[in-house]
Amino acid sequence: MGTAGSSSKLASSVHEFIVKDARGNDVELSRYKGDVLLIVNVASQCGLTNSNYTGLGSLHKKYGGKGLEILAFPCNQFGGQEPGTNEQITEFACARFKAEYPIFGKVDVNGSNAAPLYKFLKSEKGGLFGEGIKWNFTKFLVDKDGRVVARYAPTSSPLSIEVTIKCKSDLPCSFSARTWRLTSFLQSDIQKLLEA
Repeated sequence: MGTAGSSSKLASSVHEFIVKDARGNDVELSRYKGDVLLIVNVASQCGLTNSNYTGLGSLHKKYGGKGLEILAFPCNQFGGQEPGTNEQITEFACARFKAEYPIFGKVDVNGSNAAPLYKFLKSEKGGLFGEGIKWNFTKFLVDKDGRVVARYAPTSSPLSIEVTIKCKSDLPCSFSARTWRLTSFLQSDIQKLLEA
């Protein structure tokens, strides 16, 4: 999975990346220009599977086609909790959780074989304890211009970030611009304090 420029360090937007769908076909992420993206590394045998897939389904049902796209990338790097083939993974997500959003080909999210998209996402928004993804269902929120604007821990429910998604899209947002800046400022300060 590469980028238009072939190096994640040269990319300035997720729209520059080409990834593989579950059938092995190239998908240019530029097709999602103008949409807010929630990019998630998923697994079918994780303790967080039910709550996250259910939450992702609820978000997609509510906002899919209205400015939000969920992009799911299966990953088997955490406890071997995504051992199936791409076909098995897609069948599981669609049959059990009625996933109607794209399930892409299985990727590595950490290490030397990490997908370039994930190298980019991590370089744009590190976690509390560094860039590495710590577990299944880490979420990256990407704005309509392809910029990574937030990163959420695996235990963050997809529904808990609904207000942020609404404020980054054209959907009705209950936050004023002033409240949004204050919330972003406080989150930034809290993160700096935790990292110190």
